[in-house]
Amino acid sequence: MISTMRRHATTLALFASLTTCLTAVVNTLTKPTIAHQAQLQQKALLDQVIPPDIYDNNILQECYLVTDEALGTTYARHLYLVRKGDTPVAAAIESSAPDGYSGAIHLLIGADFHGKVLGVRVTEHHETPGLGDKIDLRVSDWITRFTGRTVQSADDRQWAVKKDGGEYDQFTGATITPRAVVNASKRTALFMQTLPARLTTLQNCGAE
Repeated sequence: MISTMRRHATTLALFASLTTCLTAVVNTLTKPTIAHQAQLQQKALLDQVIPPDIYDNNILQECYLVTDEALGTTYARHLYLVRKGDTPVAAAIESSAPDGYSGAIHLLIGADFHGKVLGVRVTEHHETPGLGDKIDLRVSDWITRFTGRTVQSADDRQWAVKKDGGEYDQFTGATITPRAVVNASKRTALFMQTLPARLTTLQNCGAE
């Protein structure tokens, strides 16, 4: 009886060891593929907020960390610098609208250094389906209205929903959500105008 139990225990131990080894091998083999797919997805998202024809650098390799309250949070955000030749011309940056109806709305915003917004996309939100979720490109094209618009100054009244005297549509039954996104986009575009003076101080994402 004891001998049988020992054999079973040995078999189970060997099976566990083999399973662990197999898992490690599969993980090692698939890790580069998973990382490559993640890069492709990130590049596709960046191409939605930065026109590919305005840059010639590998923006995935020009990732930096930026911390500023204008980006809606106090922790570091990723910034992807866009160059034409050796000249920085724009950037795509993570930002947040902390005052969404159902919590923070996370954004990726492309803009040049003169206040011109090149594109905005929502990367994460918890807004109410059928109401606030119209900020999501999969639901409506509302988010595309920012493309090509320029923020002139912090007092630029055009950068508000129509209910507040601005140019952007609010949603029926949901004003808080679009107001939050408009304000976050405006703050981020204004922040981008200060970026050239900070370029030499940016920390590379590889230092996270």
